[in-house]
Amino acid sequence: MSTWRSRIRTRPAHHAPPVSTQDAPERVLQPDRNSLGTSHPEGVEGTVVERAIYLHGVRQDNPHSFRAVVHRLAEPDQAVAWVGLANAAPEEIEQVAQIFHLHPLAVEDAIVAHQRPKIERYDDTLFVVLRPATYDDDTETVHLGELHLFIGPDFVVTVRHSDEPRLAPVRKRMDNDPHLMALGPEAVLYAVLDFVVDGYAPVIAGLENDIDEIEEQVFESDPAVSRRIYELSREVLALQRATKPLLDILEALKRGHEKYGVDEELRRNMRDVADHATGVVERVDGFRQTLMSILSLNSTLVAQTQNEKMTRLAETANQQSDRVKSASSWAAILFAPTVIAGIYGMNFDKMPELHWYWGYPMAIGLMVLTCTTMYIVFRRRDWI
Repeated sequence: MSTWRSRIRTRPAHHAPPVSTQDAPERVLQPDRNSLGTSHPEGVEGTVVERAIYLHGVRQDNPHSFRAVVHRLAEPDQAVAWVGLANAAPEEIEQVAQIFHLHPLAVEDAIVAHQRPKIERYDDTLFVVLRPATYDDDTETVHLGELHLFIGPDFVVTVRHSDEPRLAPVRKRMDNDPHLMALGPEAVLYAVLDFVVDGYAPVIAGLENDIDEIEEQVFESDPAVSRRIYELSREVLALQRATKPLLDILEALKRGHEKYGVDEELRRNMRDVADHATGVVERVDGFRQTLMSILSLNSTLVAQTQNEKMTRLAETANQQSDRVKSASSWAAILFAPTVIAGIYGMNFDKMPELHWYWGYPMAIGLMVLTCTTMYIVFRRRDWI
């Protein structure tokens, strides 16, 4: 157990005053969803997921109300309470905060949600924000949840702001491992961290498979691959923002191990989580670099393909131009004798050399000379 354990009845004076279990009405300690409006959609798991009391690592009771939780923790033993909330309304979070005397700033973050992963200490209470993830392979989308944990000397409060992932596997693990649960609320924090980090493995596997498919599309010159690379890059970036702060969270916990007397076994377990988290962060960073390289390669291949098309178009245009020049040259060659023949075929009485003996040979010779000259000129210019 950590040395900073204290009882609920000895909270620091600057916190909200303890709730009296003698004169406080049950309506304050017992959240009533029917009195909290209709902020919860149909089918969503109830706000209070769990109220459990553990003694020496063994679940002793599942109190039906928060009043019963407070009564049980007031007893002079080493009991630990675990309260789980899911999709809670602000009024419900505030009620729990009043019972466990949570710091207003942490409560505000828990109500507002949409927080970055972080860890903060408020006197003897830790406030931890985690962003668990799931992956939808059909849409290639990373779905990020949000989980807030308040870790006190003798209580754990979890506030889940998403439908998935649920913490039932963590509760089952702790119920089946009394030795671990006996290490106190810090053990629950470890189990949740381990669960969240392990949950990134299927997400990474899905992203890795999609990146392999994208590489094949790039070399197949699929026109849709650029958009797919961009969208997957956004998902990887979102996952990177959720995973990278984990290293800071685990490092902060490590720095407090000596000061708060954390059990050696729990320290080893935390180091194992840190190793896994480091691997996750490195792989996600690698995915981002890979996608950037693939995007650059795709741009190069697209430019190369466009250049090849332009080259082929230019070659085709040149070939067409050569054909046009050739046809024009032969047309000009044939046009010259036509002009000469047309002039001499007008049959006027008074025309030069019309009755001359050498007139006809001269006209034929002029045609041949003109055509030959034009042919030589066009040939030298490679028009023919």
